Amino acid sequence: MTPPVTPVLVVDDQAPFRAIARQVVELTPGFAVAGEAETGEDAVRLAAELAPAVVLMDINLPGINGIEATRRILAEAPETRVILLSTYRESDLPADAMDSGARRYVHKEDFEPGVLLDVLGDEAVTG
Repeated sequence: MTPPVTPVLVVDDQAPFRAIARQVVELTPGFAVAGEAETGEDAVRLAAELAPAVVLMDINLPGINGIEATRRILAEAPETRVILLSTYRESDLPADAMDSGARRYVHKEDFEPGVLLDVLGDEAVTG
């Protein structure tokens, strides 16, 4: 019997990073990309439609930012695991990133399959 696949929503306004994130997800056993979004509003809409288990969320997005999109997604589906991704150093994250409900923050350069595997057991990000 095939193990269940964990659906992932990739949210980033930059197509090159979405392609990289898609490749990382596809290389991670047990995970598959369910959809992609370029804006915070699209992320919220697609999260409601697709019910992904994991959302890879860029912080800087057109429209509502990734922090607000995270809050809205988790208000409707608190079981969703959101990973905030950005080029910020952790010490430079916007203050509200730490109370957004995201499971963790990962610098885009550090995003790799182990991040997806780890997030299934991680606790919420705390400041």
